[in-house]
Amino acid sequence: MDPDLRARFNADFSADKYEALLRCANESTRWPADFRLSETPIFLTREFTEEAVHAANEIAAQLQTPEFAKHAASAIPAGLEVPGEPPNPDFLIVDLGICEENGRLTPRLIELQAFPSLYAFQFMLLGCMRRAFPAIPQNWTSAFGGIRDDEYIALLRRTILGDSKPENVVLLEIEPEKQKTRIDFACTEALLGVRPVDVTAVKKRGRQLFYERDGRDVRIERIYNRVIFDELERRPDLQLPFRFQDELDLRWVTHPNWYYRISKHSLPFIKTEHTSPAYFADEFPAGESLEKYVLKPLYSFAGLGVDMEPTREKIAALAQPHEWILQQKVNYAAFIPTVDGHRSKAELRMMFLWPENSAPVLVNNLVRMSQGKMMGVDFNREKTWVGSSIALHERVA
Repeated sequence: MDPDLRARFNADFSADKYEALLRCANESTRWPADFRLSETPIFLTREFTEEAVHAANEIAAQLQTPEFAKHAASAIPAGLEVPGEPPNPDFLIVDLGICEENGRLTPRLIELQAFPSLYAFQFMLLGCMRRAFPAIPQNWTSAFGGIRDDEYIALLRRTILGDSKPENVVLLEIEPEKQKTRIDFACTEALLGVRPVDVTAVKKRGRQLFYERDGRDVRIERIYNRVIFDELERRPDLQLPFRFQDELDLRWVTHPNWYYRISKHSLPFIKTEHTSPAYFADEFPAGESLEKYVLKPLYSFAGLGVDMEPTREKIAALAQPHEWILQQKVNYAAFIPTVDGHRSKAELRMMFLWPENSAPVLVNNLVRMSQGKMMGVDFNREKTWVGSSIALHERVA
């Protein structure tokens, strides 16, 4: 990573500047961040940026092949397929671990998903970082491909709203006001006028859905879907006014089927110089050592269910072994020097938008920083210079 800018940033860092970052992030919208924000962005060299962009785009290209379509055909659990699937998702996320191999930093695929991330919040976070930390040069950006702020918002608007008015689009979630990602919902509403709506609060009339807005029922034409389906399955108490499997006159953004098709289910298929071996649990080679692998459930978020120390006995005890994968562990690099003498590791989330009738466009990123075994914020409590952040690189003119 860029050593000169890192040294200048650390020398200029203060607790007051970090507090200014938190105030900006937490007071700019009606909901604060319910996850830890790191004290620092990470600073990518031009060489590493180019390698990460190449890695993400190469993975995205494999997801557009006929061979991948055949692989993904079996991804959706029985009974959960939703009608009206379009030919591509609206979002693509590629998570790259920043690893050390042969004495150099390199990106390596950890996970991928066709599900929204914090597209609105990361846009706001960049502005807060710049205001709080004057050591960050103005020509350093989180965006890729030379995209400017107005172009980013226009593409995000096109992806989520299409040709609909903001009032006919809702951000659908389970109890949105209680979710850890609610700050992104508030930022989305501020940027695009799209309101978060509880999945239990919509009304169904025939093939149409409605929600109450300013005292009147408004038809829903597009759903910016933020419902995570494993959470929905864990909430049998929820009384939904519709089924996701219903025939509905609306457009899903992104369509629920892609939650399954592009997910950890995809990892055994994807093979590039920046991926590691991965197998479905019931297809793991007999002669391979389990010590080098981590066991993951296919459809879960935030590290839930991950087993860092799998055994043959654990695998044999799985009720549905084809719904689990074994992925070779990677060596995350502790490359970020902190002001208190520790070093942090990082994972780089490459964020694509994929509008209708278009190719996927790499637009932004999110960083998760850690000093523990796993990247999630919940696994790094009581630590500093960890949590959610952003990666910056020098803008190419």
